[in-house]
Amino acid sequence: MVKFGRRKDKEDRRPKDPEGRMTLREHIVELRNRLLIAVLAIVVCTVLGWILYNDAFKFLTQPFHTSVGDLARQQGKEPILTFPGVGDALTFRIKISALFGLVLASPVWLYQLWAFVAPGLHRNERKWAYIFSAIAAPLFATGMAVAYWTLPKGIAILISFTPLDIQNLIELPTYLDFVIRTMLVFGIAFLIPLVVVLLNMVGVVPAKALAKFRPYIILVIFVFAAVATPSGDPFTMCLLAIPMCLLFFAAEVIARINDKRRSRNNEELLAD
Repeated sequence: MVKFGRRKDKEDRRPKDPEGRMTLREHIVELRNRLLIAVLAIVVCTVLGWILYNDAFKFLTQPFHTSVGDLARQQGKEPILTFPGVGDALTFRIKISALFGLVLASPVWLYQLWAFVAPGLHRNERKWAYIFSAIAAPLFATGMAVAYWTLPKGIAILISFTPLDIQNLIELPTYLDFVIRTMLVFGIAFLIPLVVVLLNMVGVVPAKALAKFRPYIILVIFVFAAVATPSGDPFTMCLLAIPMCLLFFAAEVIARINDKRRSRNNEELLAD
């Protein structure tokens, strides 16, 4: 009985969080478990990407073959995708499978990331984070879809500068980097207006400031489109800049509505 009483006293003397928050060790354990789940999901999807490699390869190289078909009919050019080394075919397949796994498993690892971060946010912050997550994914996917649609035209413009009697031997790893970079740039660019809206929601960027600097923002958008697009041709630049400008105008309208609502609520609060 005495031993039991002493153990109970020791347990009572242990420091406890009055708010019931997790300790540092519990945070580390939770982070490890969530990372393990995310990594396992990526590995499983990577194996699936290895099995579906031919379909993924056809999807990524379709813009190239479409542009090559147009050039073959117009100028008689026949650009060819090649592997520069003996082992590059295996490396390329591993890279495609890993990329496929990362994209396919994104709902799992994004959820694990959100589940780890969300408990530390306030209720209001969590609400805006939910809204951001719900809108960001469709916008990002739309940007990547627009990039995939513009790739054949961009590739055709770049290859059209090839001199006569010269054929293009394009290395597949270089081509893959070009495609991925273009799609990522378009996807991220489509998220910028959403960030502007969120900054307005938290009171950092008022609508009056957006209206005042609108011409400069449009200029920055076109400069960004010219620098960020890997192809650098005017067609691809405009197809990135014009939707960004439209999304910015929509963000400005939403910011104005939100500022009017905030001003009206402040007036009612002062009246009360």
